[in-house]
Amino acid sequence: MEKIQGSTFKAMLESGANNLSNNYQMIDALNVFPVPDGDTGTNMNLTFSSGVKEVKNTTLDNVGDIAKVLSKGLLMGARGNSGVILSQIFRGFAQGVEGKNDIDALTFAKAFVKGSEIAYKAVMRPVEGTILTVIREGSKATLTRTTKEKITEIEKVMNILVEECKLSLSRTPDLLPVLKEVGVVDSGGTGLTTILEGFKACLDGNPIEATEVTVVANSTASALESEEFGYCTEFILRLNKDVMDTFNEDKLRNKLARIGESLVVVQDEDIVKVHVHTLMPGEALNMGQKYGEFLKLKIENMSEQHENLLVSGKEPGKPAAPAKEYGIIAVAAGEGLEEYFKDLRVDLVVSGGQTMNPSTEDFVEAVKKVNAKHIIILPNNSNIVMAANQAADICDDKDVKVIPTKTIPQGISACIMFNPDITVEENLENMSEAVANVKTGQVTYAIKDTTYDGLTINANDYMGIKEKDIIVSEPSKMEVTKKLLDSLVGNDAELVTLIIGEGVSEEEQSEIEAYIEEEFDVECETVMGGQPVYSFFIGVE
Repeated sequence: MEKIQGSTFKAMLESGANNLSNNYQMIDALNVFPVPDGDTGTNMNLTFSSGVKEVKNTTLDNVGDIAKVLSKGLLMGARGNSGVILSQIFRGFAQGVEGKNDIDALTFAKAFVKGSEIAYKAVMRPVEGTILTVIREGSKATLTRTTKEKITEIEKVMNILVEECKLSLSRTPDLLPVLKEVGVVDSGGTGLTTILEGFKACLDGNPIEATEVTVVANSTASALESEEFGYCTEFILRLNKDVMDTFNEDKLRNKLARIGESLVVVQDEDIVKVHVHTLMPGEALNMGQKYGEFLKLKIENMSEQHENLLVSGKEPGKPAAPAKEYGIIAVAAGEGLEEYFKDLRVDLVVSGGQTMNPSTEDFVEAVKKVNAKHIIILPNNSNIVMAANQAADICDDKDVKVIPTKTIPQGISACIMFNPDITVEENLENMSEAVANVKTGQVTYAIKDTTYDGLTINANDYMGIKEKDIIVSEPSKMEVTKKLLDSLVGNDAELVTLIIGEGVSEEEQSEIEAYIEEEFDVECETVMGGQPVYSFFIGVE
């Protein structure tokens, strides 16, 4: 094959998405930190699935337009640092094939080089030994070989790209010592090569099929909890004669149930009537069209009026409320933490954190809902900062600033320093200074046996994490927490904020509070956070 047509490109994308979906848990297991979180594989899977979902719903049939649709879907669905970088790789790819009906081998190779360049620009401090290295080395070597050997067969270029990316991936432990210590290759690079292997399988005539359905999480997923939201999709089919005897309405109903609710499927001889509320009306139509010819179609956007209401902040017929000067958006998980942030003048709490990173679209939707002239976002997790920044860039019609808080205690300190009566610049300076003065500790449990920085960690032991480093790991939650406090609280400390997670008993809480009071000359503030996964967040100022 000397050119990729639109239909082939769509098939490649679906095969790549399926391969990633089938293997994302393996990629999660490559996580260097043995913490129980939805990490690289999960984030890349949700990100790429979001982009491919948009591609499936488009009728565009040229590669340039399809790549643009993919790029937008990835951009909005990007989760975690790995997801944002993946979205930037295919953003660059889309720029490389812009305006092309089909693409030849050289254009294909050049587009991935462009993807590498755009991805590097998106990262403030690129780290080698990661997905960035894999796409840079793999795409550069592929372009060199394609040009030098004058390769025109797409399949051969694809084979080289997979080969070179896998070679680069195998070298990542030499660039990141922590990978070598744990005995793994980079998880983000593995996710990328998994997608590319899916592309290759499709071009080889063996497209990857999904072994399980990937639920594409996005900011509007909760819309299906109510019949008000999503797309009301109705159609009437006349069954084709060749499927009359084999058509099973339960089978169609089960397929539609994967993508929607309020479902009705009724058959009367050769006529089938379908009603479903879904976020993917195009997918519902594709399912139905396999069985026959449409006699009637109707799709209504039930979300539109609701979203307009949220954005305008007013009821129909009433004037919009004037925008206030400031709005704050923070990320947190746990009812207690959400309420606590709201008490600290946070307007909207985006649910998420270590176990589920919000997408770019989640932040964009949150910005739309906050009726303020100046909006400050507090990501409160190092793996969420890039998605927040990407959303701020998208929302160029509003003044959106991101303070790169990487922990919950940093977010709390930033909120405490916020002053609604001073300028944006003064607030950003004061809040950032407060963030810099916070030391953070976290207590959670290990999900696997491993070694980190010389420390032996056993599955199900508790770990004390100081800033980015695991400093203690033992079976006793209390002993781990006390040793973590000993390391965190210095002679100059004045305040300890103890944030209690779900599953911590009153006795355990009292024991740690008493330890702080007895051992340190500090004020202690306790917050009932109710956060999952982490027994304690500890902030020291």
